Amino acid sequence: MKTTKSVVIGALATAIALSLAACGTKTQPTTPTSAAPGSSSAAPTGDYMGGEIKVRGCTPQNPLFGGMTQEVCGGYILDYTSSQLVYYDNVKALPNMDLAESITPNADSTVFTVKLVQGRKFSDGTEVKAQNFISSWNYEAYGPNGFAQSFFLQPIAGFDAMQCGTDADGNAVCDTKPPTATTLSGLKLIDDYNFTITMASPTSNMIVRLGYPAFQPLPNSFFEDIKADPVKAAAGQLDAQGKIPVQAGPYMVTDNTATDIVLQKNPNYTGPTPGHVDKVTFHFYDDSLTAAYNDVMANNLDFIDTIPVDLMAGEQWINQLGKDRTVMIAGPTIQAIDFSPNDPQLKDVNIRKAISEAIDRDTITKTLFNGAREPLRDWVPPFIDGYDPNGCGEACVYDEAKAKADYAKTAGYKGTMQLSVNAGASHEIWAKAVCNNLNTVLGIDCQVNIVPKFATLLDQVAKGELQGMFRAGWAMDYPSMENYLGPIYGTGAQSNGSKYSNKAFDDKLVEAAAAPDLASANKLYREAINMLAKDLPAVPVWYYNSCAAWSNRVTNVIVTPMGYADLTAIQVLPGK
Repeated sequence: MKTTKSVVIGALATAIALSLAACGTKTQPTTPTSAAPGSSSAAPTGDYMGGEIKVRGCTPQNPLFGGMTQEVCGGYILDYTSSQLVYYDNVKALPNMDLAESITPNADSTVFTVKLVQGRKFSDGTEVKAQNFISSWNYEAYGPNGFAQSFFLQPIAGFDAMQCGTDADGNAVCDTKPPTATTLSGLKLIDDYNFTITMASPTSNMIVRLGYPAFQPLPNSFFEDIKADPVKAAAGQLDAQGKIPVQAGPYMVTDNTATDIVLQKNPNYTGPTPGHVDKVTFHFYDDSLTAAYNDVMANNLDFIDTIPVDLMAGEQWINQLGKDRTVMIAGPTIQAIDFSPNDPQLKDVNIRKAISEAIDRDTITKTLFNGAREPLRDWVPPFIDGYDPNGCGEACVYDEAKAKADYAKTAGYKGTMQLSVNAGASHEIWAKAVCNNLNTVLGIDCQVNIVPKFATLLDQVAKGELQGMFRAGWAMDYPSMENYLGPIYGTGAQSNGSKYSNKAFDDKLVEAAAAPDLASANKLYREAINMLAKDLPAVPVWYYNSCAAWSNRVTNVIVTPMGYADLTAIQVLPGK
């Protein structure tokens, strides 16, 4: 998922350390260390307050709770409406104290003592207290409530006892096998502003995780609504709070329609990342990236985070908009292709390996994306400590002879193989290129299946409705190898579209989380990745050099390590 809390950065020098280049200019993978200037003068000439902006958005799949939102469309909203114990900075997405004044681990990282900042408030004016965290996490972790992001609470002691039993197919059956507990045994209230978190096992990177919206507090009104309408609450679908949530971030949702979500400043916000503009409108362009780009050209849209592929060749978009309205950063977003767990013809690992070996990652990224994507042969991008450029091994190297040899070991693929992608963002273009590879090298009749919306594609994946292959993208929630592994490939994880399940893999993640330092943890995470390289439930294809563009109305456009505009930092120029 793509969610981050950004810190406001002031005036920016012209000589910046961030990887800045036009998309289409080949760059080496780098870690962002600064922010991109958003004006022709490279630095804003004043600290402009007020005004409103419109940015490209997409339809959220789920209600706007941190525990429910698992994709970028809703996550980008939560970046600015929700506050957690920590927020992630604009340099390396490292955690800084937010609602927490301090978080203190014990010697082996099994108990974390949290002290809250006093006086911080939700958008309804009520104070954020320790009980709000405890009640929220308990409600989210309770299996029958159906919160999609509860997986992130798994490290806390007592989580397993709050889950429903499963049937023979591994599906939760809460009616006949309900949880044995209704609260997390690892959460203990000390007083209004202090509580402790006890882990099921040592978790050295827990503080890093706590900025993710799955760990947000919910207001007292949320639980009052539950009592008023327990039927809707049980499904995690509280209509009012799901559309217009009460949260503690710098902005709050004031309108939520089929085409727009509107944010306005939270008048009760006193935290470290206040916004400049008064109003932000997320306008949905689910079916047309070109329409969004044209609106930026005409200064009717103030920010876009993806450029149409056909405009990248020859840097057309740079020539049209100018270098003072465009930027690229090498970021942590990756693209993978998942194999449907419901397709019996893909059960043989050799056919999955042959497909991966037949994908010409280098040619596709060079010719279609003009360098805006880089081939990826690992399950984590270069941005992340622990990255290995050959982590996938020979399976991710284009080799026609090996692909044909591995395919010959299988029964082949009968009929048409679908590669499903969502419309917009030019996914259908690269998907056709991949299908052409499979047809040319392996003789597979591969056809692109275009799904109208990303939310629809995710729903179809969750319901097991897709055969063949489907697009699977991931952007960092927090800077750790674990974030690219557990939430995507852990048994039962909500974003595990391939339904991969390997106890040895799950156990290795637990072992890595308990490691005393980053180097030791990364070594163990690498052992987990080696299991993925052997089993190939999915294959990485490339990572993103994030391309962004903006209107001539705004300045101080800062592109975060996640590849999105920091909407708290952006400013509207006087007279615009």
